[in-house]
Amino acid sequence: MLLAIDVGNTNIVVGVLDGDRLMCSGRMSTNINETEDEYAMRISSFLRLNSIENIDGVIISSVVPALIRALSNAVKMVCKINALVVGPGLKTGLSIKIDDPAQLGADLVVGAVAAKEKYPLPAIIFDLGTATTGSVLDKNGCFIGGTITTGIKTSLNALSAGAALLPQIDISTPKKVIGTNSIESMRSGAVIGTACMIDGLIERFEEELGEKATVIVTGGLGKAVAKNCRHDIIIDDNLLIDGLRIIYNKNK
Repeated sequence: MLLAIDVGNTNIVVGVLDGDRLMCSGRMSTNINETEDEYAMRISSFLRLNSIENIDGVIISSVVPALIRALSNAVKMVCKINALVVGPGLKTGLSIKIDDPAQLGADLVVGAVAAKEKYPLPAIIFDLGTATTGSVLDKNGCFIGGTITTGIKTSLNALSAGAALLPQIDISTPKKVIGTNSIESMRSGAVIGTACMIDGLIERFEEELGEKATVIVTGGLGKAVAKNCRHDIIIDDNLLIDGLRIIYNKNK
């Protein structure tokens, strides 16, 4: 079985795959201050809770460079395996057509690899996490660029910190767009506002591509937002785990 670990700025997504089948998955908070021993205990607990015993491969992608060493050592302690780490030197099968391909984050690479294999091209991928990213693959499967903006939770945290009368809120879809109190208005701005932005970006992306594209949304907040978009959108919660599986198979 393959242990796939995707490290984001806020959460670490962990999945176990048996071939193409996802056996289990979970999330743990990202903490750069935790030691490799602490991460080893967390990974061991996750595997034990899901009755997973035989891990014969591990792959890690990370947008937090400080954690790569700790997690690599942690999985070696638990699984007795050296992990593959998404980065230079690893085969991905992805042609990256941006100014400096080395600048492209591992998460965007992994998502693009999965979208290229799973869906018709061209494709647009939105990943809603700490940042909201939009990635564009052309009809040949080349990564040609995209957008990066502030994530929903990041925006709301900044709003609450900067506006004394606005509280911290949970993120859920409001009953209507026109909020009648502060909390519902904040939810409308966060969820509906992001959905409107994504709808607008899809139109601009397709205008530059010159054709319609398959649109995929992933990330912790992807489902709530995608349901409020007016375009046809595929919600794929496991896009990055699938991308890690595909990259692992290309390199094993």
